[in-house]
Amino acid sequence: MKQKLSVVKIGGNLIEDAEGFKKVLDLFAKLDGNKILVHGGGNKATELANQLGVESKMVNGRRITNAETLDIALMVYGGLVSKKIVAKLQALGTDAIGMSGADANAIRAHKRPKKNVDFGFVGDVDMVNTYAIFKLLQAGFTPIFCALTHDGKGQLFNTNADTIAAELAVAMSDQFETTLYYCFEKKGVLQNVEDENSVIHYIDSKGYDELLAYGIIADGMLPKLHNCFYALRNHVAKVCVGNTNMLEADNSDYTTLTL
Repeated sequence: MKQKLSVVKIGGNLIEDAEGFKKVLDLFAKLDGNKILVHGGGNKATELANQLGVESKMVNGRRITNAETLDIALMVYGGLVSKKIVAKLQALGTDAIGMSGADANAIRAHKRPKKNVDFGFVGDVDMVNTYAIFKLLQAGFTPIFCALTHDGKGQLFNTNADTIAAELAVAMSDQFETTLYYCFEKKGVLQNVEDENSVIHYIDSKGYDELLAYGIIADGMLPKLHNCFYALRNHVAKVCVGNTNMLEADNSDYTTLTL
């Protein structure tokens, strides 16, 4: 029987909210068994870019990463945010280790090809080094992944944190029964975006197609749910979307996605 693994992705808005940040790390530390945390930090990167007088460019919610903004992403994701999370988790008794895709050659990627938009130094994932991550988990460490990958030739890339979480969950599903959690500020996927309590508790493939057709899933939820169903189609046992309370043992007010 496979051991269980939880892959938890926390969004930039949670990181910015001191109370929410503390709560999500408390709950993550209490999760039983093997676990991996994946974090963004885009808001903090934009803030630092503004302070340094570097313009942040976005297309359809995705960041254009030139050489300057890549350096800022490295400082914020791999330094500031990563080390704060690691230090706080150590204080909670979790033996955390901060990781980028370059550390232990954990996640390799290639530069996204230019099509309609040149995203610059943005990477699309090619490979996850499951052996290295398995050895870290086996040694009792909890990997904390930031939104950075590399090409194995010395070039680092900015990579969407939701995508990294999905790719890690998929890759580790050969060895573990994996649950992927996307933690953000909403309670889950909402029937009505104006009503915080209109959580759709279960969505399967058929329901997903219907929600798309009716335009209930739109904007920022589209890429998130695309990653959810990509993970499910590639042997991830379960995917959950909701706010921090989702990680509480007795809470069921969030969205669970299945095939």
